[in-house]
Amino acid sequence: MELFSERRSAEVVAASFAQTPDPRLREVMGALVRHLHALVKEVELTEPEWAAAIDFLTRTGQACDTVRQEFILLSDVLGVSMLVESINHRTGGTATESTVLGPFHVVESPPRALGDTIALDGKGTPCLVSGRVTGPDGEPVPGAQVDVWQANDDGFYDVQQPDVQPARNLRGLFTADADGRYWFTSVVPRYYPIPADGPVGQLLGATGRHPYRPAHLHFIVSAPGFRPVTTHVFVADSPYLDSDAVFGVKDSLVREVPEVDDPERAAAAGLASPFRDLSFDLSLLRDE
Repeated sequence: MELFSERRSAEVVAASFAQTPDPRLREVMGALVRHLHALVKEVELTEPEWAAAIDFLTRTGQACDTVRQEFILLSDVLGVSMLVESINHRTGGTATESTVLGPFHVVESPPRALGDTIALDGKGTPCLVSGRVTGPDGEPVPGAQVDVWQANDDGFYDVQQPDVQPARNLRGLFTADADGRYWFTSVVPRYYPIPADGPVGQLLGATGRHPYRPAHLHFIVSAPGFRPVTTHVFVADSPYLDSDAVFGVKDSLVREVPEVDDPERAAAAGLASPFRDLSFDLSLLRDE
């Protein structure tokens, strides 16, 4: 076996993984070693800098708990989450584009009936959310599961404020009707900062980046025979659309949320008039 040297460091270490039984793990470990060693050599990393990096990763792990995943947050702000999502969910322009899951889908959304509200705290601007789930040829997908969640009007998810917000606030699992349609009431999503009080927030501060995400509503839509999609819908006039801290915005996912002054329609939805209207259709690829 070749001995370690600065010039041949990557080759020597990669060779140590040559007998890895799993071929995919062998491939990934070899690539990881090559790229990591290339980075260290390119920037000529100092010992104090490497120690700081180890400390940063240690604190990132220590910041994780049952409702906060700091490593997902780190992956998000480095754009890795969006890159992995994009590679694994290419649509070829024939289905709804995917985006990041985010760190707050950590509890099951409660099943709710079509037309129910997910806004349990009564805060925010009332909004009717509706749309249709179809296949790639425009055919309806009856019974599709539509899982939604969002932050409240103060910019926090329920799991971030367990003593402030009602349990499962602004979360819901809906079943589309025979025509693939879904609808429910909520509040207009609001822009908010990702958690910035931990190591990831310190990284953003040190690099001059802001922690904000534009206003959005999360979706996971699934149905038998189709590929599920994890995505967002973004509010068109929200700040930070062009500088999302986690790089999640795609043009196809941005929607206007106009004000509607229609007492009859408002009454049917259980809302006061005027209200805001968010329409978001979703198209799924077949699971082939």
